[in-house]
Amino acid sequence: MRLIQFTASKVWRGHEQKIIYLYEAYENNKNIEDQWIVCPLVSEIYEVAVAKGMQVIPFNFKSEYSLTYAKNFKKLVLEKNADVVLIHNSKAHTIAVLSAFIFGLKSKLVLCRTLIKRVDTNFFRKWKYNYKGIVSILCVSQAVVESLKPAVKDHNKFKIIGSVTDIDKFPKQASNGFLHNELNIDKTYKLIGNIAEFTAFKDHYTWIDTVEILVKENKIKAKYILVGKGKLMEEIQNYVKSKNLSEHIFFLGFRRDIPEILPEFDLFMFTSKNEPTGGVLLESYACKVPIVAANAGGIPEVIVDQHTGLLAEAGNPRDFADKVVLLLNDKTLQNTLVENGNQHLKANFTKDVISNKFYEALNEALTN
Repeated sequence: MRLIQFTASKVWRGHEQKIIYLYEAYENNKNIEDQWIVCPLVSEIYEVAVAKGMQVIPFNFKSEYSLTYAKNFKKLVLEKNADVVLIHNSKAHTIAVLSAFIFGLKSKLVLCRTLIKRVDTNFFRKWKYNYKGIVSILCVSQAVVESLKPAVKDHNKFKIIGSVTDIDKFPKQASNGFLHNELNIDKTYKLIGNIAEFTAFKDHYTWIDTVEILVKENKIKAKYILVGKGKLMEEIQNYVKSKNLSEHIFFLGFRRDIPEILPEFDLFMFTSKNEPTGGVLLESYACKVPIVAANAGGIPEVIVDQHTGLLAEAGNPRDFADKVVLLLNDKTLQNTLVENGNQHLKANFTKDVISNKFYEALNEALTN
């Protein structure tokens, strides 16, 4: 198989990390004859791929509807003699479909989808999802599939692959106190954390409201850590001030040392209300950090309630607070959940497991 992974994304999130993971996994796959990543020149994925010595082909384009680039993309695929194009975002999806529909690109097109978002909002979107050249749609969860069903006529195209993490990048599984020291927090305080972009569906408001309950009721002695950046960060910081919680909640911003930070948490509290799967939950499994997460989106496909973590009602700070107190006061339950979670991760969501699922789906696409 000769494979092109194609994205027009300029940001760096879990999906972009997945592209890198797949490339790394396929370097050791004798059935992958050659592979390339096609991505924007000005993007973090390009920088990461170059730094890792991967075969990466950069491009610049003004619009996803650029027929010039759609034509050039067909030439590129022919030049590399690629059998399959694995498409990783919406703009790349548009370019690939136009390349096939107008310029006759013949390679198999496989779409990877990670967002819970309706796509039946206009004619063109529905058309490109139903384009005959898209032979398979690989989704990270059933929740993603359900969001696409109203637009896609042939539901047989859907396959659930799952999310992925590289457990080798998370060897640390116990606190060494560095975060307490960095933030000058007394070591008698437990740390409850979250790692998420400050966007609406991550629902930081419920997270803050939960902290307010925990602080007022004073049933646990804890400080609260938020890691991440995003357009709503200042708004959430102001909300914290309005609740008089500034001395309890620490904003760390964007950090590159997540494998060091995550094991410092005594509990990971995740309030996202529309999460496709939650890659950071898998990282918490890897670091053996107990989890309380929202029963929403694709999260229940990752967290087995009362077996690998606890699920709370989305948007309900009272339920979150009760689950946090329950878990932090029960060391036996903590140990059971983290051990089960770690085994659940190894069985279902490692780089080897997910890359094999992708390969099987891509190989199947070649026969369609």
